[in-house]
Parts: sequence; C-alpha cells; structure tokens
Amino acid sequence: MPLKKSHPQRVALHNEIHARPPEAMSPPLAISHVVMVADGAEREASREHVAALLRDHHLPLPDAQSSHIRMDLGPFRLRWELHTEFVTWTFSRTIDAAGFGEHEPPTAIEEVPQAWLAGLPGQCLASLHLWVLPARPFGGASLVKHVLNEDMLVASRVADGQGEVYTDFALHADGFSRMVLLAGTRAMGAVADAGEAAGPGGSISPRRLGRLVQRLLEIDTYRMAALLGLPAAREAGAVLAYAERELAELADAIRLAGRHEEPQLLDRLTKLAGQVESQYAATHSRFSASSAYFELVDRRIADIAESRLAGLQTIGEFMDRRLSPARATCEWATRRQDALSQRVSRISNLLRTRVEIEQQQSSQALLATMNKRQGLQLRLQATVEGLSVAAITYYIVGLVSYLAKGAHAIGWPWSAESTAAMAIPVAALAVWWSLRRLHSKVFDARQEA
Repeated sequence: MPLKKSHPQRVALHNEIHARPPEAMSPPLAISHVVMVADGAEREASREHVAALLRDHHLPLPDAQSSHIRMDLGPFRLRWELHTEFVTWTFSRTIDAAGFGEHEPPTAIEEVPQAWLAGLPGQCLASLHLWVLPARPFGGASLVKHVLNEDMLVASRVADGQGEVYTDFALHADGFSRMVLLAGTRAMGAVADAGEAAGPGGSISPRRLGRLVQRLLEIDTYRMAALLGLPAAREAGAVLAYAERELAELADAIRLAGRHEEPQLLDRLTKLAGQVESQYAATHSRFSASSAYFELVDRRIADIAESRLAGLQTIGEFMDRRLSPARATCEWATRRQDALSQRVSRISNLLRTRVEIEQQQSSQALLATMNKRQGLQLRLQATVEGLSVAAITYYIVGLVSYLAKGAHAIGWPWSAESTAAMAIPVAALAVWWSLRRLHSKVFDARQEA
C-alpha cells in the first residue's frame, strides 16, 4: 500500500542517527584536526571554502544543506563537519612510520594547500596532530623525546586494552597540540567488538579504530568548547560581586529609609535588577552550552574505555583534575546569577509591599479626612436647610397674609395678622416634611446606583 504524505522533516530526522559516522582506519596515519569558531556568516563561508577546494580537485560539490563531508583528495582525506558554534576540519593521510620517535614526524596538514588553509573562515579554537601507529614496532617511551613533553605526559590504555594513547595537552611550536595512538596492544587472539574481527596479531579492527580516533578528537574539541564559558564566568564574577554589594547596601538602606527616600531606592533597585537580568541574558546561553560540552567530554572519556598505564595519569584523571575548577567556576557563576536574581526579586517585592502599605495608610488617612469634611458639610447643609425652611415659611406666610387681607374684604372672619400667625406652624411643618421626603428619595437613588 502506498504511504500517506510524509512529514517534511522525516528523511532528515531519520538520517540524524547516522550523522557524522566514523571512518574505518588502519595505521600508520597522520591526522590533523582544526576547530574554527564561526558565526552564521562564517559557517556559510566555510561551506563555500570547502566547495572551492573540491572544485580545484574536480570533485563533486556539496549541496546547500550538507553539514558533513568526507572526501578523498588524493594526497590526503578531508572530513568537514558543521556544528552549531564551530566548524571542524580533519585532514588525514597514510605515512611512513619508519624513524618515528627519532625525528619530527610528518603531519597530514603538510599536504593541504597552504594558501587555501590560511583562508579558513572563523577563529581557531583548537588544533591537534594525531598519529595512529601500529603497536608492534613502537613503544611508548620511544615517542616521548621527539614528539611529546615527558614532564607533562598523560597516557592510558584504551578500547579495553586494544590501544594506548599518549598526549601532553600542550601547544607546541607550530600551534598544535599532539597525541599518539598505538593500535593493537592487546594479546594475540583477543576478542574485538561484537561482530568485528580483530586485525592481524590481535590489532584493533579498522571500524573500532575509526570510532576511537573520532572520540579522541571530540574530547579535545569539546574540552576547548566547554572552556569558552570560563572567560564569561570570570567577567560575570566581577559584575556579580558589585551587584551583590549594591544589593546589600540597598537592603540596609531600605530598612532605615524614610518615606521620602523610597522613590530613590526603588529607582536604584530597578536599575540593579536591569543590570543583573541583562548580564544573565548575555551569559546564560554560553553557560548552558559549556555545561553541555562538559557532559560530552565526560561521555567521550567513558566511551574510550581507558585503563591505567603504570606511573602515568589517565586522560579521565587529568580532565577531572584540570577541568573541574573551570567547570565549577561556570556552574558557580550560574548559581550566583540565579541566586542574585531571586534576591533582587525578593527585595523588590518587599520594597513594593512597603510602598503599597504606606499608600494604603495614606489612602485611609485621606478617606478619614474626607469623611470628616463630609460630616462638616452635612452639618453646614443642615444649618442651611434650617434657614431655608425659615425663609420659605416666611414667603409662604407673607402670601397667606396678602390672601387674608383680600379675603377679609369679602367676609373672611379673621384678620390678616391672625391668619398669618395660624399659617406659620402649618407652613413650616409642610416645608420641613417636603425637604425630608426629597432627601429620602435622593439617598435611596444613590444606594441603588
């Protein structure tokens, strides 16, 4: 049955599990590995740069979506990988191992066109020469004098004893660090990986050797990528120290401040919060990336399955001892940022709560004053209403007096003065009752609204 329409990313996601596969390798080999930190534009320029090399050798060009290329260019092989923050260039070639350890060994990068090599986009973060040699003709001690610094030597058995790796984690005169891998140190007849036959004389299989070389290169790459967070952590430490002092001063000032000082304190606290959050936003991604790279270093060291060589530090021990301070510094900077951000938030909430309470107290005092004024206004209004009743009654009685004078002429039995005197209480009561009724209607309407 034909399948329904596939997800647009199905093929890419399916092939992700096969991304950057190791190459099968056989000694003797010279490998040169270069890591270039690159932004978005430089990463695209790297794609064009590798395309230019392939074009010069009349080889097929990569497509626009390629993030990994392996190509045989004759004198050397090229492996190009595009990562999130950097681009890796790995050059390898077969060498003549005769005389290794007696003079400066050949490198793979010597075969690369130097003018093209000088134009690699980005900034170099790491560079490593790795020599892969058969173990039978060589011994570890003979390599130290001309290849590695004996006083900084780090070495271990790897791949369950099928190889030995030596390095000094030092930059040499050419700007490259160095590493030597002796393949095939396990005894005759040792069992290799499941499904992979051991090579002649119990040597490591080509596929497993390729995976081992890739992991050794990744250890050096991710080690340097992880350390990118260290300068940021040190810079953040100075800013955090200032911010913590400023926050302590603000907390003490808030405790002793009067009401008129609170706006200035709130302004200082707002600026400090902005500074802390700005630095957090600027360094959070770097610290997160460094944490991920540190974990990758740990995993790659575990993957090489190393064991101790007598009298020498293993790579895992060296990394644990030398990388732990840098890792702790980055983690401590992250924790300090989080803690400081929370403290600034708490003190901001306390200051806002204090300001709100004072505003509520001011509002209550204002309402009390308004109630007092309203009471005075009601008293004044009552006084005015009393005068109004008297005035209205006076005018009504005056009208009644005029009416009585006219009525007396046609037979009204009482005089105008007597009629006016009797009308006074009646008019006053009627006016008072009318005003009270009007007040009651107005009050009921306000309650309904």
